[in-house]
Amino acid sequence: MTEITNILVGGIPLIVVVFGIVEFSKKLGLKDNALTVFSLVLGLIFGLAFEIATYGMPAAFAAWFEYIIFGFSIGLTASGFYDFANSRLPTNRGGV
Repeated sequence: MTEITNILVGGIPLIVVVFGIVEFSKKLGLKDNALTVFSLVLGLIFGLAFEIATYGMPAAFAAWFEYIIFGFSIGLTASGFYDFANSRLPTNRGGV
């Protein structure tokens, strides 16, 4: 079972890293739905890697399921935060 402290210590920085990579890929030309899918895939990869590094390779389906859900939550959170901020925060249009 994933402990809340591990999520806070590892999960929050993972969300920031995924968000940063998605922002970087946007500057390279990735747009719209591709950004959402890319964010989800990155979250899944980084989330799985974090869980495996923290708890080891799972042997049972329940552990794999938990790892995958953690990865999806990282990607969906990063993607949701991007969509939320993009739709509500003003953009810098005047170069100020």
